[in-house]
Amino acid sequence: MNAMNAKNPIALTRQQVREIDRRAVDECGMSSLVLMENAGRGCADVLCRSGIVGPVVVCCFKGNNAGDGFVIARHLDLRGKAVEVMLWARPEELQGDAAANFGILAHTDVAVSVMLDPAVSRAAAQRIAQAGWIVDALLGTGAQGSPRPPLDAAIEQMNESPARKLAVDVPSGLDCDTGQPAKPTFRADVTCTFVAAKKGFAVEAARDYLGQVHVLDIGAPRKLIEQVAAAR
Repeated sequence: MNAMNAKNPIALTRQQVREIDRRAVDECGMSSLVLMENAGRGCADVLCRSGIVGPVVVCCFKGNNAGDGFVIARHLDLRGKAVEVMLWARPEELQGDAAANFGILAHTDVAVSVMLDPAVSRAAAQRIAQAGWIVDALLGTGAQGSPRPPLDAAIEQMNESPARKLAVDVPSGLDCDTGQPAKPTFRADVTCTFVAAKKGFAVEAARDYLGQVHVLDIGAPRKLIEQVAAAR
C-alpha cells in the first residue's frame, strides 16, 4: 500500500531536490555530510521500527545514494544488526560524500563485497536470497532511463529475493518526475524518500514499486523547502 506523510503534502521534482540541497549548503551553511548522515540514519530508524529478522543487505552503486547506503549500514551495525554492503562499483570510483562515508565504514566490522568480481558475485547471490531485508541504494533521484549493466541484473536479482525491500529516496529504475518504471525497476515494500515526496510518486504506474512511502526530514529548513516548492 502506498502511504504518504500527510503532514508534508509538498511534492518535488528532481531539479527542485537539487536546488534544496545546493541552497542548504551554500546559503544555510549546512554540511552535505550532515544531510547524508541524517538521511541514512532516518532510513535505519525506519528499518528498525519495521522489524529486522535476518541479515540486511545494502546494495550500493557509486553516487550519493550509495553514500546514504553506507550510513545506513554503519547505523545498523551500531545497533547490533547483522548487515553487509554489496557494492556494484570499484571503491576508487567513489567521490565526495559517498567516498567519505565509505572511508568511515572501513573503520567498522561491516563486510563489503565488490560485486564486479564474478566469483564474489556468485558467492553473494545466496546471501541476497536469504536476507531479511534488501536495501536499494543503487540509483537516486538523478537517474533517468533504464538501468544499465551491471545494475539491471543486480535489480533483477534483488527483486527475485523473498526478502523485504526498502528503497532509498526512490526505487532504482523509477523516474522520480514522471513516475514511469523502467525495465527493470526495484520493487520496494518501503520507500524512504527525503525532504518531500517526488512528483512521480502520485502516478498510478509508480505505486506498485513504492510500497509504503515514508517522507524523512534530513534537516533542510522548512522555509527553504517551501520557497523552492513555490518557485515553479
